[in-house]
Amino acid sequence: QVQLVESGGGLVQAGGSLRLSCAASGRTLSGYTMAWFRQAPGKEREFVAAIRAITWSDGSTMYANSVLGRFTISRDNAKSTVYLQMSSLKPEDTAVYYCAADATYTQVTPTTSEEYDYWGQGTQVTVSS
Repeated sequence: QVQLVESGGGLVQAGGSLRLSCAASGRTLSGYTMAWFRQAPGKEREFVAAIRAITWSDGSTMYANSVLGRFTISRDNAKSTVYLQMSSLKPEDTAVYYCAADATYTQVTPTTSEEYDYWGQGTQVTVSS
């Protein structure tokens, strides 16, 4: 079992930055593909970014088009923590952000919520205009 706890959310003005953290307990994260999803009110949960495992993959990253060039996902395996650095934030980035982990070996980076096994409780990000 992996327990994930997100932190770092808050209220920020448009154009500002935030860094989200996802701390894991119970297991090291090096063998998991880690991802961030978000869900805005009245909308479905959507993929934001993912970083592949480093034990059986190459640790490469993938981003949704809507955040490409503005968000950066990274991992610190020694701390069992994954980060999402968000810059140039827009009001449409407002959502609850969730951290997720997938232990399945795959050749293609998973981008749907159904493919992830473990989830955090979420952290609210609000971007004011």
